[in-house]
Amino acid sequence: MAVLPGTATAAVGGEGGGGKGWGGARVVAEEKVGPRLLDLTVSSPSLGRTAKVRLLTPDGWDERRKHQRWPVLFLLHGCCDTYDSWTRETDVASLPQLRNTLVVMPEGGPAGWYSDWWNHGKGGSPAWETFHLRELRPLLEHGYGAGHRRVIAGLSMGGLGSLLYAARQPGMFRAAASYSGVVHPLYGDFPAGLMDLLTQFGEDPLALWGDPVAQRAIWEAHDPYYLANRLRSIPVFLSSGDGTAGPFDPPGAHDDLEALLNDMNHVVAGRLKAAGVRLTTDFYGPGTHDWPYWERELHRSLPMLLHALKPGH
Repeated sequence: MAVLPGTATAAVGGEGGGGKGWGGARVVAEEKVGPRLLDLTVSSPSLGRTAKVRLLTPDGWDERRKHQRWPVLFLLHGCCDTYDSWTRETDVASLPQLRNTLVVMPEGGPAGWYSDWWNHGKGGSPAWETFHLRELRPLLEHGYGAGHRRVIAGLSMGGLGSLLYAARQPGMFRAAASYSGVVHPLYGDFPAGLMDLLTQFGEDPLALWGDPVAQRAIWEAHDPYYLANRLRSIPVFLSSGDGTAGPFDPPGAHDDLEALLNDMNHVVAGRLKAAGVRLTTDFYGPGTHDWPYWERELHRSLPMLLHALKPGH
């Protein structure tokens, strides 16, 4: 890892310094990990620690002029995974369509849920939404060539993050895509499963959004089903499989999670359509909760996402 000079006290990174983000966030290290791939280590007050961010840089980025900017695709990972998963598991780094886009793949915690945690009303860390949108974003804009035209996509937990960030921060993103996304956390018995998952990760299950009954308003504020009206200004892409064996699965495979998410996505699709959202769906039938499908859905949603990044859209 290349640790940059002055990391303890200085704001560093990019041309002329990466600058500080909102609240004193700063880049403390950079590491080139492959062609067009740069990993940043960001010191984040909202997380109370450092976090990693992988950048897939556009053509000409290394020779960029001081005020040169590129459109941005935020690409969010799923539960129990890491910031490097998109480049580890898919062909995103070799897609010719992305040669003129800065792709930002930030750490979101194994079970961070792209939210500022409630922590029994005390707030504080981890505050993932604050980290990504109020700390990291200005750092990237100041020192790494990020422009103001942005779209966002993610899988599973990251699919929730994609719709949440677009709905909760109106005007920040021009389009959003979710692949097998947890797009309705209050659906059916899902709250109990989510809280069990948090317990498995050693977290207080009430620290995220509180109790789904007692703190229902907080859950609804983090559930795209209840935020549908806030997505009317942008195009949205939803996709999921039905949990049965698809083209990338062994015969007889079945995935209960994908089947549940499929039901959830159909319900949210109906809600978004009723709200007047410009919705594209790819409910492709047979398919499980696995990377080959998410890679394919990234490909299928890219025309919509990249169209939204064009000037004037």
